[in-house]
Amino acid sequence: MTDNAGTLPLLFTPLHIKGITLKNRIVVSPMCQYSCVDGMANDWHLVHLGSRAVGGAGLVFTEATAVLPEGRISPQDLGLWQEAQIAPLQRITAFIEAQGSVPGIQLAHAGRKASLTEPWNGDSQIAIADGGWDTVAPSAIPFSPAMAVPATLTTAEIADIVQAFKAAAARALQAGFKVLEIHGAHGYLINEFLSPLSNLRTDDYGGTFDNRIRFLLEIIDAVRTVWPHDYPLFLRISATDWADGGWTLEDSVQLAPIVQQRGIDLIDCSSGANVSGVKIPAKPGYQVPFAHAVRQAGVLTGAVGIIVSPQQAEDILTAGSADLIFMARELLRNPYFPLAAANALGYHEMPWPPQYERAKRTK
Repeated sequence: MTDNAGTLPLLFTPLHIKGITLKNRIVVSPMCQYSCVDGMANDWHLVHLGSRAVGGAGLVFTEATAVLPEGRISPQDLGLWQEAQIAPLQRITAFIEAQGSVPGIQLAHAGRKASLTEPWNGDSQIAIADGGWDTVAPSAIPFSPAMAVPATLTTAEIADIVQAFKAAAARALQAGFKVLEIHGAHGYLINEFLSPLSNLRTDDYGGTFDNRIRFLLEIIDAVRTVWPHDYPLFLRISATDWADGGWTLEDSVQLAPIVQQRGIDLIDCSSGANVSGVKIPAKPGYQVPFAHAVRQAGVLTGAVGIIVSPQQAEDILTAGSADLIFMARELLRNPYFPLAAANALGYHEMPWPPQYERAKRTK
């Protein structure tokens, strides 16, 4: 790689969204930690998220944070359904900001994919007798034959969940978060409503494209009533189900300007996980074309999925395929990836924490 002295790589170019400025384009993608008791953040979350802020990421997201207890993926998930959960998060957001990063939170409801054990304990559904709970969905269709049939949500229950997203967004603001992402991907509740493979409803929330996106739009509208206009609101989607008859990239492109008009500032483009047994052609950057296609609709996008090297991330940005790079497993392997990436791209003016400055040069 040639030295870029005097030329700022796009990966380290600030991005201004509404009233928030991200110092670079590297985002710590939401990653479940399965480390909570009663949805409460703890020292693990402080160190996990804080170390990635120390490592130089511009935006640091919490894991998927449940808006209701029954919306947790596992009993060990982070939550924001009650006031007591605010204070532990305030400690974390304050630390992230002190490192020059922006704290973000992803709000979620797991729908029919709730009540699971941690991945290292089998990632299987927990029976009621063993501390699990009944799951809900747009239709009574289990995610897989091994999982329980979820209860079909009534329209009144749908309205309650919309209000739960709103209340959690208000708590997120109190907790000090500056960016909020609505989780509409990976086969969780919002995604279940979007896809015709998991939504067989015949009322106003099913059937047509406009009906299937109604639940999502109601959540966006409700959240925007409490989330400040100057603070960005992101949406994560599964851009395709990777299955015949399911949600498609064309649907995602159609959705993009609609949600933008309702107040979404950026769409984080993932894919899959709503249909079990689907073969996904995963390889480095395999989801980048989704971000590129959605970006062509005039909406800011984030690219995610096996992005592992500085040059790969830089190339995605220079190709105009995305505005932000969401990284997950690579940042689990190396919390200080941004510092190393700056050096690899020839950007030697990347600020380091003063406590680490003496290690910036290896020669």
